[in-house]
Amino acid sequence: MTQTTADPTERGELPDEILAVAGRLADLIGALPDADIPIPGADWTVAEAAAHLAMANELMATIAAGRPATHGDGTKAGLAAANAQALSADGERDPNVLAQRIAGQAAAFLEAARARPAAEIVDTPMGPMPLGVFGCYLLAHMLSHGSAIAAALRQPPIVRPRHVELILPFIHTTMPRLVDQAAVRGLSACYELRLRGVSRFWVHFTDGVAEVSDTVPGRIDCTISVDPVSFFLLSAGLSGQWPLIARGKLRAWGRKPWLAFRFLGFFAIP
Repeated sequence: MTQTTADPTERGELPDEILAVAGRLADLIGALPDADIPIPGADWTVAEAAAHLAMANELMATIAAGRPATHGDGTKAGLAAANAQALSADGERDPNVLAQRIAGQAAAFLEAARARPAAEIVDTPMGPMPLGVFGCYLLAHMLSHGSAIAAALRQPPIVRPRHVELILPFIHTTMPRLVDQAAVRGLSACYELRLRGVSRFWVHFTDGVAEVSDTVPGRIDCTISVDPVSFFLLSAGLSGQWPLIARGKLRAWGRKPWLAFRFLGFFAIP
C-alpha cells in the first residue's frame, strides 16, 4: 500500500518517542527483581500495570495491523471491566518478560502502522480515529501508566513537554467523547487552555456537547494556563490541582475563573 508523506508513524518524532518511552519503561520494569509494588492512589501493583501495558500494546499492534480486536465499549466503566478481565485471563507477572513485551509490541505497532496511510480510520478502544492519531493514543497510554509506575518506584514522571505536544491530536479527538453528561447538564461555557510553551486550544460546552477548536469559538469565560506536564498528570489523575497552584504551575482567570476548578470533572477519563 502506498504510504502518505504525512504519516506520523513514518516521519517526525512520534515513532522515535514511542520507542524511547517503551524502552524507558522496559528499563524501569525489567530491572525489578519483584514488581509486586503498590502504586500510590491506585488499586494496581507495578506488576499489574506492566501486564496491562504489555497487553494494551499488543492489542494496539493488532489493530494497527488491520486485524479485528475489541476491548471494552469506550466508556470509563467499560474499559475498567475489560482491563480487569484481561488481567485475570493473563497471569504473566514476571518483570523481565513484561518489559520485553511492552517494548516489542510498541515496535510491532510501528511496523504495522508504516504499511498503512495515517488518515485511515481504525476502530480503537476509545472509538474510531485516524491511524496517525492512534499512534498518539499509544504514546499517551504508555506515558500515563508509565508515570504511575515511576511514582511507585520513587522515580520522576517519564512524561516531557514534547510528549504532551505530540499527543495533542489524541486529546483533541477524545475530549468530546469523554464528556460526563450529568456533570455538564445545563452548562454553557468556553474555556481557553494554554499549555505553556506548547499550544493553546479552546473547549466550548453547549447543551452537554463539547467542541474542541484551534481557533476562538466565541467569548471566553475562563482561561487556564498550565505547565504541559502538569496538565498531563492532572488529566491522568496523577496530581492534584492545589499543589500545582501553590507552585505556580496552574493559573486561571477570565469572566468566570471559578470554572477552572470544575473543568476536569466534566470528563469521565478512563
